[in-house]
Amino acid sequence: MDVTTFLARFWGSLFMLLGLQALLVGLIRRTIEMTEERAVTVSTGYITFLLGLATVILHNVWVANWTVSVTLLGWTTPLKGFTKIGFPEHVHRQAQMFRSLDRVWGGVIFLLGAWLFWMSVQ
Repeated sequence: MDVTTFLARFWGSLFMLLGLQALLVGLIRRTIEMTEERAVTVSTGYITFLLGLATVILHNVWVANWTVSVTLLGWTTPLKGFTKIGFPEHVHRQAQMFRSLDRVWGGVIFLLGAWLFWMSVQ
């Protein structure tokens, strides 16, 4: 299995599971509530940063096909982690915008994951 396939399956599976949890048990709403705790936001920021950094190191491929989505995901993830670590109050304010559409965003996350996984098995 090449790196692109592995990362697409990894991120796709993760997004499908998180999307389902968001749709079935309100995971996004609970996550938004947790952003009130600065320590939680910073801690998850380190995890997010490390996952994104690993993705960037393993897959920094700029091509004109679907695999660039793994690269874009890789680059946006450490940026999100950096923001969570350095600016947790901003993350909390930003998260409030997603509160009313948490189920919609859960569906979007699930569909993105399904697409990534589907592309990895083609």
